[in-house]
Amino acid sequence: MLQQSLFAIALALSAAVAVADTPVLDKRQENQEQRIEQGVKSGELTKPEARRLNRAENRLERHEDRAEADGQVTARERARLHKEANRTSKRIYRQKHDRQDRK
Repeated sequence: MLQQSLFAIALALSAAVAVADTPVLDKRQENQEQRIEQGVKSGELTKPEARRLNRAENRLERHEDRAEADGQVTARERARLHKEANRTSKRIYRQKHDRQDRK
């Protein structure tokens, strides 16, 4: 009986974690951080541009943590996070392709 109860609790907790998990967004953030690093190395991004883009990535991470805090990321929260990631991705692209060179 105790084993069944523990199993049920473990199953419920794993289901809650799965709902709160955002693997697609995590992979996107990792990709965007690599794009920023690559931009700095290639000279496509200036240090101030990279600093601003990294702050945007950190802000997105904080928003994701806040959304996951209650154990469930709702569809609305997920959409908001993806919209924010889209904006950051566009900013990375624009900054990498402007005419400024690293100083």
